[in-house]
This record gives sequence, structure tokens and C-alpha cells, in this order.
Amino acid sequence: MVSAVFHSPMEHLEPLVPAALPHPRPVSKPVTESPVAAKATVAKAVSGIDWRGFWLAVLPPLFGLVLLVGLWALVSAWTANSIPTPLETFRQAVVIFSDPFYRKGPNDQGVGWNILMSLERVAVGFGLAAAVGIPAGFVIGRFDFMSRMFNPLISLLRPVSPLAWLPIGLLVFKGANPAAIWTIFVCSIWPMIINTAVGVQRVPQDYMNVARVLNLSEWKIVTKILFPSVLPYMLTGVRLAVGTAWLVIVAAEMLTGGVGIGFWVWDEWNNLNVKNIIIAIFVIGIVGLLLEYALIRIATAFTFEEVKS
Repeated sequence: MVSAVFHSPMEHLEPLVPAALPHPRPVSKPVTESPVAAKATVAKAVSGIDWRGFWLAVLPPLFGLVLLVGLWALVSAWTANSIPTPLETFRQAVVIFSDPFYRKGPNDQGVGWNILMSLERVAVGFGLAAAVGIPAGFVIGRFDFMSRMFNPLISLLRPVSPLAWLPIGLLVFKGANPAAIWTIFVCSIWPMIINTAVGVQRVPQDYMNVARVLNLSEWKIVTKILFPSVLPYMLTGVRLAVGTAWLVIVAAEMLTGGVGIGFWVWDEWNNLNVKNIIIAIFVIGIVGLLLEYALIRIATAFTFEEVKS
């Protein structure tokens, strides 16, 4: 008779070994905040508003503006009021912008019409430059033969001052307005060509190898691989081109005449109205700043960073 051997259930259990506990970390002393930082933290906790960050964002630009106005006032006093004071210029600006869209003849229009006409010329010239420059940048960056062919031409023509092209525009188009648009076109096209081509050339070769393995068409390579990768470079070129275009249109309109912010500056100089010239300088700067800010926001929305593992 076989006797059954009964084992206690406890025999099948492995002995419990306590897990190795990590060495206790040395207790560091709490970092004591400065009284100012402590007050800012308490104020933020109470009100829910980061007042310290708010003042850091507001005060430096405010101090810069105060410094500009102070230097302006000193220059005005030093030149025996040949340069109008900030207060006089502000009063004149209130008068001008109280009716910015008046019309009293072809050469006497409000500052609003002049700004809109300059923006229209910039938009047309810039749009034509984008329609030509961005596809040209893709072609130059994509094909080595085209890059070797056009790089010397770009290096030769890009350093030429945009205003040097204005007489050519007057000769060819027989009109001031198309000549100004031609000048904007020429100065805007180079940043878009160069930045787009550089972006295409910096696309990782692995992407192109995968496209070659999958036997993708050239259209799919451009739309599915190149365009998403090149978009940040392309938007940088667009931003640089718009800034250059707005810079050049003022000088071009001074030479061609007609309605425009550049012509308005030159006309006020002929009338020896320095107040309006200073106002026009601020208007040009503000419009350029708004254009730059809008394009930076667009570029930021389409720019991505690689996730590091």
C-alpha cells in the first residue's frame, strides 16, 4: 500500500526576502526664497495672476519708449525746435488720423489711402514673387543640375540694390505703378528662392530613399515629403521677403510719385512739414511690425520640433 505523502502548503512557498531598500537620500535644506520672490508667489497664489511676469513683459518696452521720447525731446531742444517736439507731433497725429481717408484731388489724399496703396503694391509684387520663387526654389533644391546652373546667376543678381531695377521697370512697363511692383518682385524673389532651395537640400536622405523604394511619383514626393519638411524654411523666406518689400516700396514710391506712403513722405518734405514726416516714419514702422508679427505667428504655427527619445 502506497502511502500518500502530504506536504504542508507552506513548504511550496519561497522564503520572503525583504526587497533592497534604496539608500536614504540626504535631506537637503529647503531653498529659501528672497522676500521679493516670496511676495510674488503669495500674490500669484492669492490673485491667480503672475504679476511678476506681467511687469517683466510690460516695463522693459515701456522704458524703451520713454527713452526714445526723452532723446527726441532733447534733440528737439538742441536743434532750436527745427525738429518738432513729441507733444507737437502727437497733436498733429491726432489731426491726421481724425480723417485718414479724405480725398481732395489725385495728389492730396489721406494717410489711410496712401498706406492701402503701398500695401496693394507690396501684395501684388510679393504675390508674383512667391508664385515664381517658391516653385523655382523647389526645382533648384531638388535637381543638382538646376542648382549648378542657377547658383551663379543668383549670386550675381542678389546683391544688386532693388532700386537699381526701378529704371528697368520704367523703361519696360512705361508706368510708375508697374515699375514699383516690378521692383518689389525683384527684391522679394531672392529670399524665397534661396530659403526654399536650402530647405529642399536639407531633407533627410532617408526620406528620399523610402520614396525611391516605394516608387513614388515626383508629384507625391513634392507634396508628401518635400513640402511638409520645407515649409518652415519657406515661411522664413516669406517673412524676410515681406520685410524687404515693405522697406523698398517706400524708397520706390519716393522716386515714382503717385499715391503711397513713400510719396506722402516726399511730398511732406517738399512742403517742409517735418511733423508729418515723423508721423509717417512711425506709421511705416508700425505697419512693418504688424506684417512681421503676423508672419511670425504663421511660421510658428507650422514649425515643429523633433521629439527626442
